[in-house]
Amino acid sequence: MNTEITVHPKLAHYGLVTANLDGMTEWYRKVLGMTVNHRSKIPVIARMTHQGPPFSAFAFVSNDEMDHRIVFFEIPKAVVDPDKRHHTGLQHVAFECATLDDLLGTYVRIKGLGITPLWAADHGVGTSFYWQDPDRNVVEIYVNNFGSPWTATEFLRLGHAGIPAQIDPEKLVEARKTGASPWELHERAMAKEFAPAEPFDPRTHF
Repeated sequence: MNTEITVHPKLAHYGLVTANLDGMTEWYRKVLGMTVNHRSKIPVIARMTHQGPPFSAFAFVSNDEMDHRIVFFEIPKAVVDPDKRHHTGLQHVAFECATLDDLLGTYVRIKGLGITPLWAADHGVGTSFYWQDPDRNVVEIYVNNFGSPWTATEFLRLGHAGIPAQIDPEKLVEARKTGASPWELHERAMAKEFAPAEPFDPRTHF
């Protein structure tokens, strides 16, 4: 038993409270390919006891080999906090794509479902698109611009993280279709070539 050295447990899953279990599981299925691996309702009688859970149902979902990456807890009277930006709590969660083409393809696919991102940006270390789920939680899908977590870490440690370069996703997609390499796109994004016509103000959602 190690009692002296700090171990590094890996993030396995997180839990979200919702009043809209169906809508949330469906959104995460469409956007992230999440599968419901288990879903249960809590009998009303069980919730009425002092030891009963505060939620009426829950669902375990995942989009990889793990049995669950997210647990949704349904509380029927839960409401979205209209002033959540000024409160402590989870700011956003991120999911990594293996390639830029996976990221751009995901954008095009779910745009076809009527789901559009809040904004997109090249942070230097990665290219990121951000969406809001039905409960206004912010979900980031990104790709590591360097293709290596070690190189990305060194980039950050050298103090290169700064103001992100905002991106119009359509411009990025079109440039990729014309044959620009992922690294070329990164350089052009940082040069503001793909800037949106109307810049997004992150302070409105973050």
